[in-house]
Amino acid sequence: MGNKVKSLWSDNGCEYVSNEFNNSCAVEGIKWELMAPHNPQQNGVAERKNIIIVGAARVMLHDQGLPLHLCPEACKTTIYIQNHSLHQILEMRTLAEAYFGS
Repeated sequence: MGNKVKSLWSDNGCEYVSNEFNNSCAVEGIKWELMAPHNPQQNGVAERKNIIIVGAARVMLHDQGLPLHLCPEACKTTIYIQNHSLHQILEMRTLAEAYFGS
């Protein structure tokens, strides 16, 4: 897409704590910062977004009388809808339009 990641925050999850990952970030010029483990307050924006997504997914499931084991699919649907909905702050464009340019 021509965009470059400049910085990355992550918790101390095992998928991110490795020499290979650290070296990859260094080679690409990515500033990598670790948050304190089990401290979601350090990433409030993402945590709030997760709450909104899960809440909307549960409402969809409840409204249609569907079981909770479908929550992952309902979350994917919620994210798809949000990414393809018009946003006033983006001058009535979708997130996909703003990111991809069309």
